[in-house]
Parts: sequence; structure tokens; C-alpha cells
Amino acid sequence: MKCIVGLGNPGKKYAQTRHNIGFMVIDELLKRNQWSLNKSKFHGDYAMEIFGDDKVIFLKPQTYMNLSGESIRPLMDYYNVNLEDVLVIYDDLDLPTGKIRLRQKGGHGGHNGVRSTIDHLGTKEFKRIRLGIGRPSTSIPVVDYVLGSFPKAEKEDVVISIKNAADACESWVKGTSFIEVMNEYNN
Repeated sequence: MKCIVGLGNPGKKYAQTRHNIGFMVIDELLKRNQWSLNKSKFHGDYAMEIFGDDKVIFLKPQTYMNLSGESIRPLMDYYNVNLEDVLVIYDDLDLPTGKIRLRQKGGHGGHNGVRSTIDHLGTKEFKRIRLGIGRPSTSIPVVDYVLGSFPKAEKEDVVISIKNAADACESWVKGTSFIEVMNEYNN
């Protein structure tokens, strides 16, 4: 069983913000397959579906970003999901808007949702897809920037990065090794 987790904040107020791009990738995967999040437990909304030959859990933690690990760990434990079968998707200030980067491990890079995930999983070694949101070009505080919406000029790049991240997830779930998926989507 695989588990794909999109990080974000719950509620309409945050729905289209930069910090919620992980949720947007989950939404894209669900939309492609006409699925919906139909379960609420473990401080998260999720769906369990058959995709290819595997069961896949799609999770959106509802704990707010900074406590994401409080949702991921209990769900993994309950469903006996192995760490190597978890993929976490989130925003990254250090990548330009529209770029994605896949990694098998890494630090939190100042991202509190990833910090919480590392703390609750007890390791930095889990698969991840980082979607670039760029850095503020003005003196706007980072918290206001990540909780702001993408400007119209970036929308096309954002849509492409979401689709690429969803394609990468599907490739991995269908059996392509994560290293091969990284090689394809990190170019």
C-alpha cells in the first residue's frame, strides 16, 4: 500500500494559497480518477483507492501545516504503511515557481510542515516532491507570502507544476522506481 500526502492548511481561506500547493496536487490526482476524499480520521481527510495493482491512500492532513506529522504518522501506523511507500508533496520557497524537485530524503529547509513530518516519522528519509513557489521579491514577510495566492502571471506555471507532480506520482504508483521518476521529472 502506498500513501501520497499533500501538505497544506484546511479551509476555504487557504485553498488557493501558495502553501496549499501540496493539497492542489492531491486534488489533481483525485479529479483525474473521479475520486474524492471520503474518509475523515487521524486528523486528516483521505481516500483509499485501487490504482494499478496497488492500494493507494491520498491524504490531506487537517491539522494545519505546522502539525502535519500528527496526521501522517497515525494513518501510517493504522494501515501499516511502510516508510518507503510514503510520498509527501509540499511547497518550496527555494525553487522558482513552476519547478518541481523529487528527493528520497532531506532536511526540512525551514518548512514547518516538513519539520513536523520528520519529527513524527523519526527520520528524514522519506520520498518527497517539492513544488516551487519562489521567494517574495519585496519585503513582504514570508508568512504573508506563503499564505497569499499566486498572481495571475504565475498561474500557468503553477498548473504545469501541479500536473507534472501528479504525473510523477502516477508513474511511481504504477511501479516505476522512484529513482527513475526522479531522473525523468527533475530535468
